[in-house]
Amino acid sequence: MKKAHLYIILFFVGFVGYSQSKHTVVKGETLYSISKKYNIKTDDIIKLNPDAKDGVKENTVLTLPNGVKAVATKTTLNKYDYEVQQGETLYAISKKLGVSVDEMIKNNPASKEGVVAGQSLTYFASKKYFSTTTQVVKNDVVVKKEIANLHTIQAEETKYSVSKKYGISIPELEELNPHIKNVFEIGMQIRLNKNTALPKIAATEFQPVATTKTMFYAVQQGETLFSISRKFGISVDEITKKNPAVSTGLTVGMELILPEKKEINSTIQSEDADGLKKKLNLLGTANKTKQRNLVLLMPFNINRIEKDSSKTKLEYLKTDKFLNITLDFYAGALKAIDSAKVLGLPINAKVYDAETSKYSSNVATIIKNNNFSNVDVVIGPFTNSFVETAGLLLDKNTAIISPLTNDGGKGGSNVFYAMPNETIQKVKLMSYLKSKSDAIFAIHSSAKTSLSTYFASNYPEVKSSSFNDKGLFDYTIFKTNLQKGKKNFVILDSDKIMQVISVVNNLIKLKKEFDIQLVVVERNDALDFEEIPSKNLAALQMLYPSAIRENESIEAMNFAKSFKKDNKIQPNQYATRGFDVTFDAILRMCQEDGFIKSTESQVSEQIESQFNYANNNNWGVYMMYYNSDLTIKQAQ
Repeated sequence: MKKAHLYIILFFVGFVGYSQSKHTVVKGETLYSISKKYNIKTDDIIKLNPDAKDGVKENTVLTLPNGVKAVATKTTLNKYDYEVQQGETLYAISKKLGVSVDEMIKNNPASKEGVVAGQSLTYFASKKYFSTTTQVVKNDVVVKKEIANLHTIQAEETKYSVSKKYGISIPELEELNPHIKNVFEIGMQIRLNKNTALPKIAATEFQPVATTKTMFYAVQQGETLFSISRKFGISVDEITKKNPAVSTGLTVGMELILPEKKEINSTIQSEDADGLKKKLNLLGTANKTKQRNLVLLMPFNINRIEKDSSKTKLEYLKTDKFLNITLDFYAGALKAIDSAKVLGLPINAKVYDAETSKYSSNVATIIKNNNFSNVDVVIGPFTNSFVETAGLLLDKNTAIISPLTNDGGKGGSNVFYAMPNETIQKVKLMSYLKSKSDAIFAIHSSAKTSLSTYFASNYPEVKSSSFNDKGLFDYTIFKTNLQKGKKNFVILDSDKIMQVISVVNNLIKLKKEFDIQLVVVERNDALDFEEIPSKNLAALQMLYPSAIRENESIEAMNFAKSFKKDNKIQPNQYATRGFDVTFDAILRMCQEDGFIKSTESQVSEQIESQFNYANNNNWGVYMMYYNSDLTIKQAQ
């Protein structure tokens, strides 16, 4: 690539994500007050600013989601005093009040050396903090109800959920309560701080029975109930009975109670379209002695930008959505290449400008004028037809990956489609629904017929009904088909706002009598309409297939932090996609038999995406649903 081209690319990458909003923290602001100011969730701020999870400091510049604007309300900060309670630290108080530690020290210089019970601290906030302790007046005697220092273990709770609830680590819980190290049973009492006496009953009444040995197991990244059951040679039912909380999904680090059995092996098994494949540690099996070659064909279109005198580069960045997607993807790919080199993988990477438009590309010329004989993998461009052109021109042992398009393709044996297409997502969705219940219904818009035709041809067991031409639907008749005592999946096939509102509201009413879960084949703009609050979709646990997952693991946070350090912004979905596709490709091409062979037997999972190839198509689809706490979780 010409040097001039490289300079322009680097210039562009410096502007990746330029459109994200910024907010400078002023005195007295908290994470909560800022979220209210912009009418967004605190989690949205933390995702873009991981350091904000421990509070925000004055003059800190926060990155906010694209397009958000401050709500036109004036927040008045008032001065309040707080009395330090027994056993509290300045950090704990700052979290309680929603004020950073630095701000507390600034307003109370003496607190830098620590705080003591009874000490008065000054803080600024829009509202005064009120403790959860209450005053109960009875027979003219004031009785103070203390904040609970003990917790009684409830059904569905685990050490992990309790530690999250009270902000105490699992090791701290075990140190405070030695009796829970080997058993964690419903009804047991545990203390939450060292100033509370350990209940005598705890040490004697709940000793583990010698005949029912159990162990604790922390869920690892990418694991499912099925994979854990195979790992330890136990049934999914056994896991579920001892851990009712898993019914809402697994999270990395979640602690499970399992029957004490030896792990069968360290290989995790996973299901895909063709049966069982090994989900191996591809890094552990990589050949670090053989040089591998990677090529990126990125549609930068630098020549067009250089020749266009009507726009500056900055104007292109502001107006050209496709260019921004390309640059974001490229930034993620560069991060994957750097990470691979740090891990000792001997790869050589080259980047070419594919100069693609709707009807043309420079792919054939690039291949003709450069030596591709030793290239192991080519990623890009982003249009299937141009990827398939590269597949025809290159050696059959060179893998070509279409990284972003979810349209079905018809490439040769060396062309791979990394994004699960719409048909695959539908097949995986229906497979999941059928594995859970046979009560599957579909409500269609009268204007949409493709999905109803698809169900009639491929899944005749789905009971379909439609809105009439006047936009009305008979819920009385629909109700007679619902089944009690089992899960009723209701697939909504409409993008008309009023129809979506109607279905959601009526299903919530019917949910009082039936176990109903809303399903959509794909998310559409109507679901984001303000008249359809997220809490209603969460009440129906709306389920949908997705090529990406929500990942809050340590690995994902480390990636985001490292990416931000290099690029000065948080990675968006295209940057993360660039990393996932590229890093997976590198790991596969560094296997002893190369990329193509690895797709026949190995499943892998990166930050947001799973790669599970069958017949050159990726079947790595997640089932995601709206949880009751308004977060999006992965269904098991």
